[in-house]
Amino acid sequence: MSPTEGTSTQGQKYLPDLGLSRPSTARVYNAILGGKDNFEIDRQAADVFLANLPQARKIAWENRGALIRGVEYLTGTVGIDQFLDIGCGLPITPNTHEAALEHNPAARVAYVDNDPIVLAHGRALLATDRNSTVITADLRDPQHILRHPDITSFLDFDRPVAVILIGILMHISDAEQPGRLLHELMDAMCPGSYLFTTHWPDTGDPAQAALSRACLETLGTGWKRPLDVIRSQFDGLELLPPGLEYIARWRPEDPTAPAPAVDDLEPYQRTMMVALARKNA
Repeated sequence: MSPTEGTSTQGQKYLPDLGLSRPSTARVYNAILGGKDNFEIDRQAADVFLANLPQARKIAWENRGALIRGVEYLTGTVGIDQFLDIGCGLPITPNTHEAALEHNPAARVAYVDNDPIVLAHGRALLATDRNSTVITADLRDPQHILRHPDITSFLDFDRPVAVILIGILMHISDAEQPGRLLHELMDAMCPGSYLFTTHWPDTGDPAQAALSRACLETLGTGWKRPLDVIRSQFDGLELLPPGLEYIARWRPEDPTAPAPAVDDLEPYQRTMMVALARKNA
């Protein structure tokens, strides 16, 4: 999802960009992952990522792997059966609903993205799936998401929901206050709900700077943030063990399990962090 794509105001339409004028975040991510739902301008942007950081494809798949592991943990261990996946991007196996349904055939997943092409592809994929739905909306307008009839008729906000924001918060500028957007979403959730996110940390590592530079060059967004700034986005929530952690070291099912030392990680493995937080009473 990119804040420069589409609109987010209630009642306004999201107009598709057919790939002729600028790359789309969802399509560039798809191209980096090796998907087919992208255009030449998106593949050119993906090449910029790979030129800046040759392991960009590994980073994208690690991010995807964190999504699936987190959904499996939330469904299979915690017992969450409702998911709101914002900034979901284009479908590429494995998807959130596939991971959730593997553990609970009654799980429900609502997908949200501001690229209208995601809506078209999502509807085609989910045409016969009553456990999933997809809408076009923007994270920067949480109330539009929370009040959308296809969301309110599909998810029960009186029961716990896992809000998923994987690979999206780095596209929200400081001026757009990502922490405020998170709190607005979580304020609408009942106790026992979860917030599941990935982030681009800023610890001074050159690989982090290379990833951010490629994203800003191609998409105009993509900000890395200091760890204390990222942690502040979870104020009021319980950040669960092992806390904000590099994906390669994240063990939600057993936070005490041995994990590689930070210094032993490859540079590209220090570009993405993941966190899971719970809303308590």
